[in-house]
Amino acid sequence: MASGGKIVIYAALAGNLAIAATKFVAAALTGSSSMLTEAVHSLVDTGNQALLLYGLARSRRRPDSVHPYGYGREVYFWSFVVALLIFAGGAGISVYEGYVHIRDPEPIERPVVSFVVLGLSLLFEGGSWLVALREFRQAKGTLGWWQAIRRSKDPTTFVVLFEDSAAIAGLLIAAIFIGLSLWTGDPRLDGLGSVLIGGVLGVVAILLARESKGLLIGERASPELSAAIIATAKAQPGVCGVNTVTTLHLAPDQVVANISLDFDDRLRTGDIEQAVAAIEASVRAEHPEVRSVFIRPQASEAVTPQAREALGDPAV
Repeated sequence: MASGGKIVIYAALAGNLAIAATKFVAAALTGSSSMLTEAVHSLVDTGNQALLLYGLARSRRRPDSVHPYGYGREVYFWSFVVALLIFAGGAGISVYEGYVHIRDPEPIERPVVSFVVLGLSLLFEGGSWLVALREFRQAKGTLGWWQAIRRSKDPTTFVVLFEDSAAIAGLLIAAIFIGLSLWTGDPRLDGLGSVLIGGVLGVVAILLARESKGLLIGERASPELSAAIIATAKAQPGVCGVNTVTTLHLAPDQVVANISLDFDDRLRTGDIEQAVAAIEASVRAEHPEVRSVFIRPQASEAVTPQAREALGDPAV
């Protein structure tokens, strides 16, 4: 999972860095507001990919006395920062630049340069988008697109996919409104294109912020993982029933599981300890992403239905 995420980020970083430099040169030559907006957008995207790589590197640090569960949530934090930067650095600047150009329009010079750069940028962005799409398709399996995004615990892939989708939409908008500006002779349409690009970036930023916030606060693992843990616990001799299983993602491939079990009252303390150790070993062997397993012996009568519901992962 981490390897696939890095491939996606590196592909987007290389593409956006080259595109940003080209767009800035084209904006200086043509005076196009939409082109300048696109250049800023690509520069912001380049910085965003660098932050995602930084977050991935930080999340791999080993646990210590200050952070006993590790630094896995660093990747969630930096994904949230990226969403804020898209909103402020991408959408905000795009809307402002468009407003300035509408208020004080300037004619577009050397339009051929603009269209050549937009075409090349669309080619590069499309390549990065295909890499992100391929990785996301592998991760989503049989789930629907939106359902997969909502359930995904690896923000690096869908952040880049959203960014590249917004970039492609922005390039198409820029091309359309530069063309309309040239066709009608009204340079204000070029500024309107910048405002619309800012609107697209704003929507994408809000969606990314929403998903990243949920991961940063803490989301449970998939119901399939909880069901597998329940099955493993029930198969252990001496376990009468599984009361609850709660899980929490610390990183895309780091999960903490808490299990409440009802043991046979005839078991001695040593027998319960051996059963707990066996369950922990089985869960970790079958699901390497589960880094910590905490098991609490508890009579089933002591767990109320309200408590089961509040814990979020009611046992079956």
